[in-house]
Amino acid sequence: MPRHSEKRVLPWSATQMFDLVADVGRYGEFLPWVSAVRVRSNSDTEMVADLIVGFKGLRENFTSRVHKSRATSIRVDYVDGPLKFLHNQWLFSDRPDGGSTIDFTVDFAFKSKLFETLAGQVFERALNKMTDAFVSRAEALYGINSARATSAA
Repeated sequence: MPRHSEKRVLPWSATQMFDLVADVGRYGEFLPWVSAVRVRSNSDTEMVADLIVGFKGLRENFTSRVHKSRATSIRVDYVDGPLKFLHNQWLFSDRPDGGSTIDFTVDFAFKSKLFETLAGQVFERALNKMTDAFVSRAEALYGINSARATSAA
């Protein structure tokens, strides 16, 4: 699978965006294709969670370990499921003029050639839809500031 990276300038603080991304237990409420979440353990610095993800009639369960550094970064390490590997990182930084810059990177590959082929066909579109879902969630939780969110990718 190709690696995807993007940077977005958003009107919300790094702390607000960190809190939104770190709230994995609520992903089923707003992320496309996430149908269920079970948080196995959660502390200020680490979480282990299971997600059930469905797409075009296919459903898979996977487990990840989420490493959290309050308001600055979230790193996701793959534990178990249909993937060969998953590397995911969010970096959050406040901007001097207000709002924040978010750097998002994901790199993964499926064990199954079928899933790999299906994912390859919609990879960019799916990831853009997911990052847009986080922005929409921020708008719903924090309101829309006069500043507009922009992509710096």
